[in-house]
Amino acid sequence: MSNQDDKTAPFDLFIIGGGVNGCGIARDGAGRGLSVALAEKGDLASATSSASTKLFHGGLRYLEYFEFSLVRKALKERDILLAAMPHIARPARFVFPLSPDMRFEAGTPTSRLLGTVMPWLKGRRPNWLIRAGLFFYDHMAGRSSLPGTRSLDLRHDVAGKPLKDRYRRAYEYSDCTVDDARLVVLNAVDAARLGARIMTRTRVVGARRQDGFWLIETQDAAGKSQLHRARMLVNASGPWVQEVIEDVVHGHTGAQIRLVQGSHIIVPKLYDHGRAYYLQGEDGRLVFMIPFHQDFTLIGTTETAKSSPDEPTRITEAEIDYLLAFTGRYLREPLRREQIIATFSGVRPLFDEGEASATSTTRDYHLELDQNDKLPVLHVFGGKITTYRVLAETVLEKLVPETTPWTARAPLPGGDFAVADVGALEDALRRAHPFLDEGEARRLIAAYGTDAARLLHGARRREDLGRDFGAGLSERELRWMVEREFAMTGEDVLWRRSKLGLRLSALQAESVSKWLEDALKERL
Repeated sequence: MSNQDDKTAPFDLFIIGGGVNGCGIARDGAGRGLSVALAEKGDLASATSSASTKLFHGGLRYLEYFEFSLVRKALKERDILLAAMPHIARPARFVFPLSPDMRFEAGTPTSRLLGTVMPWLKGRRPNWLIRAGLFFYDHMAGRSSLPGTRSLDLRHDVAGKPLKDRYRRAYEYSDCTVDDARLVVLNAVDAARLGARIMTRTRVVGARRQDGFWLIETQDAAGKSQLHRARMLVNASGPWVQEVIEDVVHGHTGAQIRLVQGSHIIVPKLYDHGRAYYLQGEDGRLVFMIPFHQDFTLIGTTETAKSSPDEPTRITEAEIDYLLAFTGRYLREPLRREQIIATFSGVRPLFDEGEASATSTTRDYHLELDQNDKLPVLHVFGGKITTYRVLAETVLEKLVPETTPWTARAPLPGGDFAVADVGALEDALRRAHPFLDEGEARRLIAAYGTDAARLLHGARRREDLGRDFGAGLSERELRWMVEREFAMTGEDVLWRRSKLGLRLSALQAESVSKWLEDALKERL
């Protein structure tokens, strides 16, 4: 292993890509004693990894694609991840309303099979089959800490109040929500704590094998170039994986990905009971409605084909129309366009297993290892956020099989407490800092966990935290994000490390950006 106290020494492992997979690999590798560097051309989680539906889940709909191995693996990971990050991940209950209009998505393996053996269903998704799928979902991973499925009478349960009267029955099952961008950031923070070098706003412009090492050229936001040496290279660039292979590493691959844009809308909170909804459309697609940051509801996702990861990634008018019409079939008071507070979109790289049909793609990951000249490069294709940790573990087992896995029982920064103790942690924070209101304490614990006490240490009055930018965002918290979490811009702070962009005015957001600009000049 390299000694990175010597700045000229080669890294053991160099990672391209600062999304959830890249940062997860960096953390795992650094914890195994490797010297690690990671380069991300933008901010951490600035693409796919901050644009998910914010769930740790097995993927109930993947059962219809017969992806049983993926669902089982993801469900096992769900409980591991919940225990490791109870601040940014929380158990949630999902209400699945039943309707005779429910259909299978055309072309799925289940749809084709039932069309052959039960043609009288005519594509309908019968209730008994949904219940059977939920039974398997509850039991595929063995014993879980989360409660199982139950039936609801929507005429009497509060979950029925937001819905039209035609929806009378539902199933309710368990999964978990997660703050996806903070997940990425906290993996990078822990990797840095373990000695990894994290370089954001740093593009890898070339990588070649030379004199027994990978020679990697990077270029920072100011245009400054730097050369790095490494013994192993990982391409975890998400939607750009094939571009990196061809244009940076100058390699070849037969593997293919299909790019899909998923878009979401955020609206004011639609109901008070705290559960999420899992809704099915007449086209067989599924959309979530999820309580989001106390006062909002998150709705998504769409699935629109993209031809290039460099195309603009933003919600289209057609996607907005789709989500409004979709939820309008369920909601007693259909949403209006003017209720939309914010939107976000991301491009997911789905690994294509080689058939012509769209159903040949999988949400599971594929790893391709090139061991040429005993200087390995490993390319990561696809994957889903719930399996990022086991993906990282598999990558390290391929590259350095003599090292020991360790992340299954290791909490992320701030996650060293039990899931059931979230409320007690919020209460303790308010007792120590009485100037916090209930919402502020909840937000801080949800972002920082036990590190919230360190962030606020010594503060007796709100003024002790420095300038107040609004919505409880203080100068001290901004410094924390800059010094520990690699934040550099207002967008980094307001839309990735937090979602305070939903609460601050345009003038307040501008003042945050100006403060960050000045703070970073001081550091240069």
